Amino acid sequence: MKAMIFAAGLGTRLRPLTNDRPKALVEIGGKPMLERVITKLAGAGFDDITINIHHFGEKIIEFLEKNNNFGLNIHISDERDMLLDTGGGILKARQFLDGDEPFLVHNADILTDIDLNAMYQSHLNSGAMATLLVKDRLTSRYFVFDDDYRLQGWINKSTGETRPTAFKHREGMRELAFGGIHVISPSIFEPLERHSQGEAKFSITPFYVDECHTHIINGYVQQSPYTWLDVGKPETLAQAEEMFR
Repeated sequence: MKAMIFAAGLGTRLRPLTNDRPKALVEIGGKPMLERVITKLAGAGFDDITINIHHFGEKIIEFLEKNNNFGLNIHISDERDMLLDTGGGILKARQFLDGDEPFLVHNADILTDIDLNAMYQSHLNSGAMATLLVKDRLTSRYFVFDDDYRLQGWINKSTGETRPTAFKHREGMRELAFGGIHVISPSIFEPLERHSQGEAKFSITPFYVDECHTHIINGYVQQSPYTWLDVGKPETLAQAEEMFR
């Protein structure tokens, strides 16, 4: 099973911790968050993992070599020349991810005990191009879904911006926040290539929203309680330390 870990972020909100290391190697309870995500993926059966790198990328390579790639088949998607954002990052890693099975994408700074196998199976059973982990939590930007959790649009509550621009929020639609984990079918690559219009750097969020009425993009909501932390700022880093203490 294939997965990709986004580990190329600058980690500006975690300075000074990220002044000499990538955010993915910031330790939580004595272990780098990257190690925790790799262990989580391996435990769920993902044994072919691609990791993108940028900020202090050589330290991630050294860390993986020191740990013998944790016994997994690990590929490096090197973005040290240019940070490519989520859509560009997935497209650059196509050589490692393309094939006949879906792959899971996981942000390095997301720590969760969600059942990844159940989410992956849900995607397999749905016929969707992509399945996004979403949750009812407070934020400013939301994906908007119908009653069947099929993506319909996107809204920024702070600015009033919507996507598509003609998107109309109808009564009963569900506003849910993205959780930094998605399962994606390889059928995404051709339309993603067209969407990029030759640009190397781009976000995948506009692609999902622009394509949601052409292709099935689903939200996944785990009904049982689970822990979820975005360890991208000092206050959530402190929560994560407490969780693993």
